[in-house]
Amino acid sequence: MTVAPPATGSMPPVSFEIKSANLPLVALLLKSTDLSVLSRDLKTRFGDIPDFFDNDPLVIDLTQLNAAARRIGTDVEAIDFPVLLNLLRQYSVVPIAIKGGSAAQMADGLAAGLLPAPDARVVASSPPTPEPERQVAPPTKAATTVKAPPAQAAVPVQPMPEVPVGALVINKPLRSGQQIYARGRDLVVLAMVNAGAEIIADGHIHVYAPLRGKAMAGARGNTEARIFALSLEAELISIAGVYRTSENPLPANIQGKPAQVRLVAGPDGDKLVMDAM
Repeated sequence: MTVAPPATGSMPPVSFEIKSANLPLVALLLKSTDLSVLSRDLKTRFGDIPDFFDNDPLVIDLTQLNAAARRIGTDVEAIDFPVLLNLLRQYSVVPIAIKGGSAAQMADGLAAGLLPAPDARVVASSPPTPEPERQVAPPTKAATTVKAPPAQAAVPVQPMPEVPVGALVINKPLRSGQQIYARGRDLVVLAMVNAGAEIIADGHIHVYAPLRGKAMAGARGNTEARIFALSLEAELISIAGVYRTSENPLPANIQGKPAQVRLVAGPDGDKLVMDAM
């Protein structure tokens, strides 16, 4: 049996250390208390991508919801947090915190097991930083700091620079029913993307062949992402969740021709713009 020496003011404990840490979170910016609408929209956005999240911790941000209510002078309806949490867990996220709510909303959230995270900071969409295995991102992110008691000064350690991950390159044609997801990187396809196939990337999408299936760039909220194709004939194109389907035909100067698709902000919200190349 090993007995640890007693801790004193001059000697740190030998069995543990407490340090400050940053926890990357996915942020859900809730804009409606109608959970049936939220369920429908989540299914539309993520229903075909079952591995988009991987038990990522999530903070529920009610800031926009309450700001909208204040602008029109109404009260926000109560949120059924148990139902909301169960709905979110179906998409492999783990709700752990809440911010931006009224006193009643915060009390209900805490009663449902969430932690208050007033200091969680939602960062603006930007090009994703690739990682070798996976990147959580989203669409929007948040980071919260866990405060630690003062510790003894330590010798700073210079971290090793991360090695950037290149684009995911696909050499073979993609058939109907096939799906490719370039997590945290760009996607380059050197062969045809047939109707019924799906290509998804957190960054840009380049297709050096006819694009006839579905293409979703900026899947985790990168509004700077673009789609490039030598022959744009897609069933669906999407950037950062803003999409257009084949029910709205492509312009004649774009259909079947080399083109790029980008997202442009406007007074009525973001919209997709297609340019011939």
